[in-house]
Amino acid sequence: MRPPLLTRALSTAAALVCLAACGSQDGEGTREPTKAAVPAPVKRPAAHGLPGMPPLLDPKDVYAADRPNRLSPVVKDFPSRVYVPNTESDTVSVIDPKTYKVIETIRVGRQPQHVVPSWDLKTLWVNNDRGNTLTPIDPRTGHAGDTVDVHDPYNLYFTPNGEYAVVMASLDRELVFRDAHTMKRRKTVPVSCYGVNHADFSPDGRYFIVSCEFSGELLKVDTEKMKVVGQEKLPFAGAMPQDVKISPDGKRYYIADMKADGMWILDGDRFTKPSFLHTGKGCHGLYISRDSREMYISNRGEGTISVFDFTRNELTKKWRLPDGGSPDMGGVSADGKVLWLSGRYDAEVYAIDTRTGKQLARIPVGSGPHGLAVYPQPGRYSLGHTGIFR
Repeated sequence: MRPPLLTRALSTAAALVCLAACGSQDGEGTREPTKAAVPAPVKRPAAHGLPGMPPLLDPKDVYAADRPNRLSPVVKDFPSRVYVPNTESDTVSVIDPKTYKVIETIRVGRQPQHVVPSWDLKTLWVNNDRGNTLTPIDPRTGHAGDTVDVHDPYNLYFTPNGEYAVVMASLDRELVFRDAHTMKRRKTVPVSCYGVNHADFSPDGRYFIVSCEFSGELLKVDTEKMKVVGQEKLPFAGAMPQDVKISPDGKRYYIADMKADGMWILDGDRFTKPSFLHTGKGCHGLYISRDSREMYISNRGEGTISVFDFTRNELTKKWRLPDGGSPDMGGVSADGKVLWLSGRYDAEVYAIDTRTGKQLARIPVGSGPHGLAVYPQPGRYSLGHTGIFR
C-alpha cells in the first residue's frame, strides 16, 4: 500500500494532467488551464532575408517606408523633378512638377528606355538601350555625367542588399549582374525566354519574379545564387507581360499584360499557375499608392487608369484621360497626390490627381516618352525600374 500522503499527491498530479488535457481541447464546459499547466510556446526561427538587406520597416507591408514625403536624408534636399526618357528623340525631358513645364532637355544615348534611381538614391541611371550605355544624372544638380558602357540595358534593377545591379538585357536574352556602383560585370545569366523586361523582389529579397515580354513567360530567380529556379508560360495565346509589382503584404505578384488586357496574379512562393483580372486594353504599368491601399494601373491601349483596392481585392474605379492618350510608365509624387505617366505614342506626359482621377496637366515632351521617374520619392533604398522603394 502507498502511504496516504503519497496517494493524495498522485491523485492531485493526475487531476492536473487531466485539467491540462481538457484545456487543450475545443470542447465546451472546460476551464482555462493554469499557466503552470500550459507548455511554453515553441519559438520558430525567424525567416532570414537576403544577407545585407535592410529589414522591412513593417513585415506586413513592404511599402511601409514609402509614406507621403518620408524622404531619406540622402534626397531630402534634392529638387523635385520628373525625368522623361524620350526613346525616339534620344533625350531626357526634365519637368518641374510645380509649373508643369519642361525646364531642361538632356541629350543622352540611343533609345533611352527608363530612368532608374540607384540603390543608394544618389544617382539616376538613364538606360540607353540601343546605345549600349548608361547615362548618370546627379539629381542634386540635374547634370549628366560621363556615359558608362553597358550592353543592352533595356531595364535596370538592384538587389535588395545593394550589392548588384541587375541589367535586363532584353535582346541579349540575359540577366547581367553588375557591381551596383561601377557597373562592372560580375555574372551573366543566360535565359531561354525572350524579352526580359520588368521585375520585383520577394519581401525577404531571396528571389525575384521577371516578365518575358516576347515569349509570354515568367521567371523566378534566386537572388543570392544568381540563378533561374523557375520558369512558366502564361496561359494566354500571345501574352505580353510587362510591369511587375508585389502586393503590400508580400503574398502576391501582379503582372501587367498588354495583350491579355489585364493583370496576372501570382503566388510567388509557390510559383504555380496565376489567376487573371481584366483591367483594360493594353494594361502596362503598375504603381502603388502612398498608403499601400491602392494600385494604379495604366491601360495604354485605351487611355485609361484602373484603380485596384488591395483590401477589397477588386477594381474600384477607372479614370479616362479626357482627350485620350497612351498612358505608359511613371510614378507617384512624393506627397502621393499626383500620378505621373508618359504618353508613349503621343509625345506627352500626363499628371493625374490620385484622389479624383482628374487630369491636371498634359505636357508636350520628346518623341516616344517611356519609363519616366518622379524624383525624389520616399523610401530608404531603390530596387530599380522607375522607382521601386523599400
